[in-house]
Amino acid sequence: MKIRSITYFTDIGWPFDDARIATAGKFLAEARKAFQSAGFEVQTTRLALPPLARTFANVSNPSLIKYAQEVEAACFVQSVDYAALGVARPTDPSPFYEVIPDVIAATENIFMGAVIASPLNGISLPAIQMAAKIIHRCSTITADGLGNLRFAALANVEPGIPFVPAAYHEGGSPSFGVATESADLAVSAFAGAASLAEARSRLIALIEDQAKNISNVAKKLSGSRSLRFAGIDFSLAPFPETNRSIGAAIEALGVSAVGASGTLAAIAILTDAIHRAQFQEIGFSGVFTPVLEDNVLASRAAEGLIAVSDLLLYAAVCGAGLDTVPLPGDITPEEIASILLDVSALALRLNKPLTARLMPMPGKGAGDELTFEFPYFASGRVLAHKGKALGGVLSGSESVELAHRVRD
Repeated sequence: MKIRSITYFTDIGWPFDDARIATAGKFLAEARKAFQSAGFEVQTTRLALPPLARTFANVSNPSLIKYAQEVEAACFVQSVDYAALGVARPTDPSPFYEVIPDVIAATENIFMGAVIASPLNGISLPAIQMAAKIIHRCSTITADGLGNLRFAALANVEPGIPFVPAAYHEGGSPSFGVATESADLAVSAFAGAASLAEARSRLIALIEDQAKNISNVAKKLSGSRSLRFAGIDFSLAPFPETNRSIGAAIEALGVSAVGASGTLAAIAILTDAIHRAQFQEIGFSGVFTPVLEDNVLASRAAEGLIAVSDLLLYAAVCGAGLDTVPLPGDITPEEIASILLDVSALALRLNKPLTARLMPMPGKGAGDELTFEFPYFASGRVLAHKGKALGGVLSGSESVELAHRVRD
């Protein structure tokens, strides 16, 4: 298991305060060292900032591109790997959405998110339409289509999640959280298990053991600096190697191939194990099914066993939603919007955080092969989709309340 990220949440203001980024950088360097001394590999450190409209509340014409570049440069000086610049929200002026592709194009280590649905404001059809246009524009920033790696549409996502692009700060005092890459724990737990009960109990024990070790380090860091430790997003995030694959873990439970019948149940069992484990939980704390970040998922999708509709179904019982999903390069913003609407409805109806990191592949059609020089992606194929442009009232400019189901 690895720590995917230590994420520091803070408000740096505008014009931003260099000293606050320096403070963040110093803490993150010390935290990385402390976790490494405890036996954890730390992949990245990250900075997460407040919603854009809060940062620029008193600025009539903010230069977001310049701001992003200056934050990126300051993070480089302080050895902070990535920064989540904040989110655009449906109640914010539309330019905060419209500038996102330009920010992504002008930077290399800046992540951004756009809220498309929230419990307070419901499903925002205009925000969905703007997010779809962002995804469409970001897909052509680079020839490999990886611009969308640094953008996600957010549905029912609260502040304080340590995974980017979902991360943003709620405001107030700084805090920090830890995100895990721990699909290998499930692979290990299920190997040779004699029963489902044994497999689950093994996984719970492994999660609790690792979470305890993380918490011990984090609380020492917190106590010595009067900095709030928010908790652990203990998600079973994968890496494109079989022994670190959530797809391999699902198949180790007995599913013939990910995407076949039984996959939903296996993912639900995995998620249930995380929620049964006792630790200071934040964020998604679920099962990630990022198609391109998992070699088994990528292979099964290439075989035609996993479609976008399947991933939506699995999102109902797992973690982050639609993540690194390769789509045809000629998909239209209107077709993307229909997918985002489904993600929004699922998130609000089930009262769970979901994101959509959709990746149209320039010049590629459904079924075309994909290979990447990017070491965190597996080879695969472009997925077909059933997305069609929305019509009637679903293509309007309303915000629609959608209450989550409550049993008496």
